[in-house]
Order: sequence, then structure tokens, then C-alpha cells
Amino acid sequence: MRIIHLSDTHLRRSDAPHPHGVDATDSLRRMLAELRPVRDVDAVVVTGDLADDGAVEAYRAVRELVGDFARAVDAPVFYTTGNHDERSAFAEVLGSGHLAADGTDRAEAVGDGCAAVSTVGGRRFVTLDSLVPGKVYGRLGAAQLEWLREVLSVPAEHGTVLAFHHPPIHLGLSATQPVFGLRDPEELAAVIRGSDVRVLLTGHFHLQLCGFLASVPVWVTPGVVNRVDLTAAPGTERAVRGASASLVDLGGPTGPVFHTFHARDPRAHETVYERDEERTRAFVEREG
Repeated sequence: MRIIHLSDTHLRRSDAPHPHGVDATDSLRRMLAELRPVRDVDAVVVTGDLADDGAVEAYRAVRELVGDFARAVDAPVFYTTGNHDERSAFAEVLGSGHLAADGTDRAEAVGDGCAAVSTVGGRRFVTLDSLVPGKVYGRLGAAQLEWLREVLSVPAEHGTVLAFHHPPIHLGLSATQPVFGLRDPEELAAVIRGSDVRVLLTGHFHLQLCGFLASVPVWVTPGVVNRVDLTAAPGTERAVRGASASLVDLGGPTGPVFHTFHARDPRAHETVYERDEERTRAFVEREG
């Protein structure tokens, strides 16, 4: 199975200004154009921060642009919430977040959140809701994890793909990653340990990162709207232009295999924003 993995599109209303001068809609269009030659795509996963400001119009734009791509490759799309998303607007436009290639809803959301489960060719896709309203960090919570435990109690024919926004791992080179990731990774590890989960797909950090949780591979795909540059000085944070996405191949004896695509952009690598040590510390204290 081959999955196109996108995250952090951060689309806004058409009349809203572009933060830091980056047109998020243009970044998404560039990225999807770059991905069009990819063949044998079985699913598309978009792991949160679909909208930058929670606007219904932004979700409609994401659905239209990603939906056009999905129809062209005849693949379903699985969306999750992120910390910038708004649950009611997400549900109004995307329903459960599990959409067939023709745009119809193929699942039912669980409870009051935006978690759902459905299957593609015997492969189970579970999307979780790690959004904590008003916070940058994420949490899955006891109720959602108990639901996940029940889902995983019956193995899927070809295993499970788990997708959500906030990574349960970090590299330790960023001042913000340890504070703004998933707040209950140990609880998630206890649920997936020994299960049929083959990979965890996440976003949020705006950079590519791979690690493990309970012996399960965790992939953090870089952002579509921009990329965080870890070569910035310690204690600071810098983001640069350049849309990126991933191809996740679950087949074969060596899977999962991860590959990163970068959209061609004449302004790639230009600085989008840069926080010095004082501003980064203040941001962490305020948001973390």
C-alpha cells in the first residue's frame, strides 16, 4: 500500500492576509502539482492544521484541492484535526474526515471529537483527534484511547495505519518540540504495544522526523505551508519557505519505507520567520 502523506496546509479565508507573506493555498497547489506523476497511490492522509484560522471557507478549499488530486489517483482521503483546526467547521465540511475518492463520507465520527475508522483493501485507517482547543500541544485523552483499544482488539486483515497531528516523539534539537508535541505518549504506547498498528503518521513539527513508539514506526511529515529549519541557533526557531510531503510505502519485506517530496519553488529556503532566544522562550512559556 502506498500513501501520500500531507500535513499543515494552514489555509485561510480568501480575504485574510498571508502570515509572514506565504500564500498557503499556493503552497498546497505547488505540492499537489509535484505529486501528480506519482502512481499506484492507495490513500491520501492529511494530518491536521488544515485551516490556519478554523474558517469553513478554508476547509472547503482544502477539500476541493486535495479532493481533485484524490479523484485523479482514485484514492480515499483521511483528514485529522490539528491545533489550528476548529472541530465544528471541520465536521461541517469534512464529516468524519474519511472521504472516498468521489468525496462521499465513508465513516462515522466517534463521540464529540473527530476520530473515525474505516478500511481500504483490508488495511484499517484510524484517525485520532489530538486537538486541545487554545493550546499548541496535543492530547488524546483517556476516553479516546479506550475507544482505540477496543478498535485494535480485533486485528485488521492487513494491519492498521494510525494518523493524528501531534508527534509522540521529538529530536531534542528544538526548544519547542518537547513542549508542543503529544502530552500522553506513554498512554498511547500502552494501547498500541503488541497490536496490529504498522505505522503512526503525524505532522505539526513542519519537518521530517522518524522514530519509534512501542516498537511502531512514527513518521512526522514536513509541512506544506513552510519548513522548520533545525540549523537555527540553539534556543531559537526559524522557518523557511518550501512545501513538502511524503510517500509512505507499507508493502514489501522492508516496509514501511518513507520518501519526502519537495515542491519546486523559486523562493525555497527563504526565511519565513525567525524567533530569537528571548522570543522563543516567551512563546514556550505563553503557549506551553
